[in-house]
Amino acid sequence: MKAADTARDPAAVRSMFNSIAQRYDLANHLLSGGFDFWWRYRAVRLVQTWRPPRLLDLATGSGDLALALARGLPDAHITAADFSPEMLEVARRKGVPNTILADAMSLPFADAAFHAVTVAFGLRNMVDYGAALREMRRILQPEGHLLVLDFSMPTGLLRPAYRFYLHRCLPMLAAAFTGNKEAYAYLGASIEKFPSGPAMTALLSANGFGDAQAFPLSGGIATIYTAVAA
Repeated sequence: MKAADTARDPAAVRSMFNSIAQRYDLANHLLSGGFDFWWRYRAVRLVQTWRPPRLLDLATGSGDLALALARGLPDAHITAADFSPEMLEVARRKGVPNTILADAMSLPFADAAFHAVTVAFGLRNMVDYGAALREMRRILQPEGHLLVLDFSMPTGLLRPAYRFYLHRCLPMLAAAFTGNKEAYAYLGASIEKFPSGPAMTALLSANGFGDAQAFPLSGGIATIYTAVAA
């Protein structure tokens, strides 16, 4: 399936992540130049200030953020959810506890079940951003916290260089690491279309969250967004 055809189609996205699960971590670390470790560290430091007793790491993938959160919040009960069984199996092998196969568009949790929700590099792949955010709001307690970490488009001189890397270099490098060029061609297209900066904070505000803030990272190639359930 071509990258353009994959765009946020749930079955195609699930199939794509299932196919790259075994080499996903290696590809992420290499293709991000190791910056992904720093981005997760920053995310954990923010969540630590909230001290959530119960936390959901949604679209947990191979579990790197869930593991970092568990180290940083040893007293929290952390649930890791994803809709890709192959990715969840990788997470379990790495030691992520409390994993559950779940679709972000219809989560199997009661209203107000969590004090915080994190989603790293996952919201961008969901079929309906607004509906996914409203589902996250549903399972959060009033004044519970949301953290979204995802790629974004930098501004200024870095933007054209980053676009060249996304669309020209990254798919070829990814093909060498994972054997799946199309998955990473999809990545570049999805980053271009994903709302960032003020557009993302407005989206959060329109779907049940207040105090939405954006924290650009590494020149703006990634951004952490935080918000509070209204």
